[in-house]
Amino acid sequence: MKDGIGEGFLQDGPSRMWQISSSSYSKVGDARALASVIGEDELSDTDKQYLIFGRAFEQMFIGQSVNDNRTIFDTLEIGWKLLGLMPRGELDRIDTKVLDQYYKPTVLDANGDIVPAAVED
Repeated sequence: MKDGIGEGFLQDGPSRMWQISSSSYSKVGDARALASVIGEDELSDTDKQYLIFGRAFEQMFIGQSVNDNRTIFDTLEIGWKLLGLMPRGELDRIDTKVLDQYYKPTVLDANGDIVPAAVED
């Protein structure tokens, strides 16, 4: 993915999305291991969010169907929506300016679709 980044190509924000998605996904294994020992109900809220992110990441990002012909921009949009499932504070390896531009909190609805999170006043 890095070969298409730079002047005349994708900007740094999208490339960072991939790096952070990979980093966040690596933490899913830790949350799964902990859940296997103490049970999912006993996990912290953050660890539960990692489990939700992991399931959605596997289904929507990694599990792309051979018949799903999406562009790189569609893929990046899905990636940012998936990252929106995580608390912003967990995305500490990404520049605040990039987060300000691309990060939008999301949740999974009853159908398992990613939708914007309700804004709290």
